[in-house]
Amino acid sequence: MKILMLNYEFPPIGGGAGHAHLCLIREYANVTTLKVDVLTSGPKPGFSQEEFSENITIYKVGLHKKDLHFWRKTEVIEWLVKAHGYYHRLLLENNYDLVHAFFGFPSGWLCYRTANRLPYIISLRGSDVPGKHARLKLDYKLLGPVFKAIWTKAICLVACSEGLKNRALRFLPSAAIKVIPNGVELDRFHPSKNSEGQNLVSAEKETFRLLTVGRLSVTKRVELLIAAVKILRDQGYDIRFTLVGGGPDEQQLRKSSIEAGFSDIIEITGRIEAEKMPQMYRQHDIFISASMQEGMSNAMLEAMASGLPIITTRCEGVEELIKDNGFVVESSEAESIAQAIKELLENQEAYERMSIAARRRAEKFSWNSTANQYRRLYEKLLQQES
Repeated sequence: MKILMLNYEFPPIGGGAGHAHLCLIREYANVTTLKVDVLTSGPKPGFSQEEFSENITIYKVGLHKKDLHFWRKTEVIEWLVKAHGYYHRLLLENNYDLVHAFFGFPSGWLCYRTANRLPYIISLRGSDVPGKHARLKLDYKLLGPVFKAIWTKAICLVACSEGLKNRALRFLPSAAIKVIPNGVELDRFHPSKNSEGQNLVSAEKETFRLLTVGRLSVTKRVELLIAAVKILRDQGYDIRFTLVGGGPDEQQLRKSSIEAGFSDIIEITGRIEAEKMPQMYRQHDIFISASMQEGMSNAMLEAMASGLPIITTRCEGVEELIKDNGFVVESSEAESIAQAIKELLENQEAYERMSIAARRRAEKFSWNSTANQYRRLYEKLLQQES
């Protein structure tokens, strides 16, 4: 089986979807029954080819990238224009069975144009599904008909959570959508361990350390988390709050933190290298989020695998992730978030129980399972097409 994968972002470019794609092909490396070519982007102009493994080759279309983790509209157009020629060259030189596109747009546009020659599936990731994303409201309105056309010609749409599937169905009710969740690297992300190698959960703490990880943008509503921290501090709780990530709101959040006198309470680290993230999770006690929308949060999965209870406002993906390992706050208000945090600060037994449950819950989401579900889907679809 020979698959061409398309993704306009791939590490070091992009965020969660690029990382998910990388984890998926790691699972496919050296699977002798599968040959995979990946067409993606590179951070500098030029075209490069990388032999990822014996059965996987990555082709990178270089761009004039200003920020590795933020896409300007001109960069998206640049990728589409440049990738178009390389995409058609790969089709001419290889006898692919299927195209697998990450993101309905822009990646899906390329395979939509050749749907009469080669079937394609689309992995819906989150931002490519019209919803509450503040920065993309106009894009959704202008490109809505294009999205629907691309989705309709695909032989299968795959969402990474039930919540994202439901959002997609609100946009296109006639769509048939399968759910294959994200995974997590369980060997890298794990709770702190004692000298005997046993997992540690909680001990008596004087200071609790809260953590959020993600792009600092309007959609993440980080200001709600900061307001919740202020409420708890005013009530006498000794807590620290770390924000990991960069984005358009980073400088304003730094300024607001200093003006509020929180510089010794709130740390904004900016983006951190991937290899340092496992330790970052293990240095904290609770993961908090107020995101308006997600596909399925990779950061939340990593926090769970690291033994952190989760406190989050309701958004896509939480139905699958949060059971007995945290709280889903129905009211998107700082007071409600603060109250949920307070329940864990005051109840060590509940904290330890949720910490253990978080790891157990995360163990249901391995990348090996995700990869196997996709492989079975490829096989089923190709049998139907033949």
